[in-house]
Amino acid sequence: MSQPARRTRLTPRERKEQLLDHGVRLLGTRQLDELSIDLLAEEAGISRGLLYHYFGGKHDFHVAVVERAAREIFEATAPTGDGDALTQMLESMRVYVRYVRANHTGYASLVRAARGGSDDLRGVYERARGDLTDRIFAAAGAGALAELGITDTTASRRLARAWASMAEDAVLDWVLDDAGLSEDQLITSLTSALWAGLTSLPRQA
Repeated sequence: MSQPARRTRLTPRERKEQLLDHGVRLLGTRQLDELSIDLLAEEAGISRGLLYHYFGGKHDFHVAVVERAAREIFEATAPTGDGDALTQMLESMRVYVRYVRANHTGYASLVRAARGGSDDLRGVYERARGDLTDRIFAAAGAGALAELGITDTTASRRLARAWASMAEDAVLDWVLDDAGLSEDQLITSLTSALWAGLTSLPRQA
């Protein structure tokens, strides 16, 4: 007679990571302010007290979930290394657009909360956006960017961050009403807008 499978006991860190996975998944289908400790406790089948032990309270829980969601987006949109910088950017944008489309309700709520919410949430949002746009320059390298007519300067990075905010709004709106644009057309238009802006800047340090 076979023995029943023994459950693996998770470490506190692993358990917290598992709870954050639940939180990010729930965020995909609801507003951030609807993501409560009670809801996660019910979803994960654990006590509210344990969740308070891990996260302290609702606000800290929200910040942790937003940080995890931002990390997932960053990792999912990482350049593959295939093709030139523009090709990699197009592919990263495709992954991003599909992520937003699959998680529109939660992502839109996350953006609204981060832009108008607490300093903690706003800080997570700003750092995440900065990491995403800074990676455009880091992944390509100065030599590859120079071949495309782009110089890595403070002005270039500021422009990229401004573009990221515009692109975010455009993708969120497109999911609700595509205005006759296909996914490919949206991605090409947004990526071309960034490249046009970067190549128009003076090429100096």
